[in-house]
Amino acid sequence: MEFEESTSLIFLSRYLRLHKTDNLQQMNKIELLAPAKNAEAGKIAINCGADAVYIGYQKFGARAAVGNSLKDISELASYAHLFNARVYVTVNTVLFDHELDEVQKLIYQLYELGVDAFIIQDYGILEMDLPPIPIFASTQMHNHNPDQIRFLEKVGFKRAILARELSLKQIEEIRAATNIDLEFFVHGALCVCYSGQCYFSQAIKKGSANRGECAQPCRSYYDLSDESGKTIAKNRFILSPKDLNLSGYLRQLMDAGISSFKIEGRLKDLNYVKNITAFYRKKTDEILESSRGFKKASSGKVIFDFVPDPEKSFNRGFTNYFIEGRKSKVSSFDSPKSLGKYLGKVQELTPLYFKIETSEVLANGDGLCFFDAKKNLLGLRLNKNESGKLYPDSLNGLFIGAEVYRNHDQEMTKKLETSGTVRKIGVRFLLHEFENKIVLEVFDEDNNRANLIIETEKIPANNPEKAIETIKKQLSKSGETIFEVTGVEIRLSQALFFPASVLNDSRRLILEQLSAERLKNYKPDTSTIIKNDFPFPENELDFKANIVNEKAVAFYKRHGVTSLTYGFEKETPTAPAEIMTTKYCVKFQMGLCTGKKEGASEDVMFMNDNQRKYKLVFDCNACKMKVVL
Repeated sequence: MEFEESTSLIFLSRYLRLHKTDNLQQMNKIELLAPAKNAEAGKIAINCGADAVYIGYQKFGARAAVGNSLKDISELASYAHLFNARVYVTVNTVLFDHELDEVQKLIYQLYELGVDAFIIQDYGILEMDLPPIPIFASTQMHNHNPDQIRFLEKVGFKRAILARELSLKQIEEIRAATNIDLEFFVHGALCVCYSGQCYFSQAIKKGSANRGECAQPCRSYYDLSDESGKTIAKNRFILSPKDLNLSGYLRQLMDAGISSFKIEGRLKDLNYVKNITAFYRKKTDEILESSRGFKKASSGKVIFDFVPDPEKSFNRGFTNYFIEGRKSKVSSFDSPKSLGKYLGKVQELTPLYFKIETSEVLANGDGLCFFDAKKNLLGLRLNKNESGKLYPDSLNGLFIGAEVYRNHDQEMTKKLETSGTVRKIGVRFLLHEFENKIVLEVFDEDNNRANLIIETEKIPANNPEKAIETIKKQLSKSGETIFEVTGVEIRLSQALFFPASVLNDSRRLILEQLSAERLKNYKPDTSTIIKNDFPFPENELDFKANIVNEKAVAFYKRHGVTSLTYGFEKETPTAPAEIMTTKYCVKFQMGLCTGKKEGASEDVMFMNDNQRKYKLVFDCNACKMKVVL
């Protein structure tokens, strides 16, 4: 229609000025990346403000327990793209030779379905014929220093998911040395070992972490003794860290060069995804609103109907890990279970009830927990709260001074389960005339537009003022669509009468057109891997390179590696095997750290699970700990 070059562009220009949009301004997009155990969780994450979600197929993902069909992933991608949000698929296990053809086929299938990137661990994939889609380097690739990240960039990766152990200073050093997109975990469970370098589960025949089958032996209890055999700790969870929470460091991470904030949790429930995604959406938006040069990576705004609080979702207590270096204890020695939100200490205890001093409102059905005198975590259910007198189902183990937590918030759970939180795209309507036709146009916040000729008789309104009011009222409704009407402009030669049904049908049809237009105009990123021989940072590789297929062997050789060993999954290393390398240090956590020891031999302790004995080797100069079976 010819009017598109005149009336439409004038209105569009006015709309952009109203929204202070400047497409010429170059801004760094900040992405909030949420976990999706399935398509439902992915949609919930997007509704709660995620700019992207990551999800696994039925095979080849680092969380084998949460696989999804091609149909579900395709459905999620279509929904995400309505909001300019992205979907990344995890193909981040190590791969055996007999799986390579299937993986290559899968990558093409998912590419055709419209996913936005793949997260991989196995370099063998880069030897395949790949579609032009961005490839991200999983944190399983041990992305911990500038040399490694520079190599990833040189061989074609578009993003590196950095090791959780890094400090702000180390991230800044990586950013200064590279231009690759950087992703960093900001919330959720922590692997105590460097990701991709843990063979504990594999070594005890419980499944390979690098194949998505980790049995989490780090969350088990152990006895700890010194070299003389003296017991230091008994039945403690000495390898279990608290959960990560970097919500107070988002601005510093942005300044350090992180462009994607990642939430861990593909094994978590839907309420967790809602609460944590919402929390980080709000925190991120607060920063973006006051920051020049940054903007969010997707469209729309979230209309929340609950107040998010990460302490009211699963957590083992929170830590900032090593973001400021090794400054605080990060362990949850006493339990790997969720503590929830700290309430207060027991002030009064009777045979029937107890009292604590807390600002939290407690409800019948709340789940509470505390550590007894022997440091065992015990739980109780609150049956009645009578003016601060708390009547539980049991008082066993409780004592004056016990610290009480709420690990199940009944009211919060109800709010999350019934939440109607939605995400809306801002649109404006223009109703005008062109060549004796009545035309309805709609423009969204991303400059997409649609138009519709309203086939109706021109009937002058008896009450012009009321007629205009009715038009605006009917066009301002958006119902259960993804749109929110932010303005209606009417430019008619005279006020006309429109039946409400005509306006409603026209609004419905044009918003359907706009949804289709948004999907049509969605522009995925593209990237092509061009094989080269840029030298790998190391010439010799041991089993920790996780090589289990011949394409990976070919990749490393092309990049200058002269000596390599197959990974644990293919060839069991010669005993004694180093099954874990970690920056987490048991000595430091127990207050036994003596600092660096120039010229001294490595310290040793022993860990026992009543079936096996493990040696803990402390490299104090490098500030690392090794677990040897």
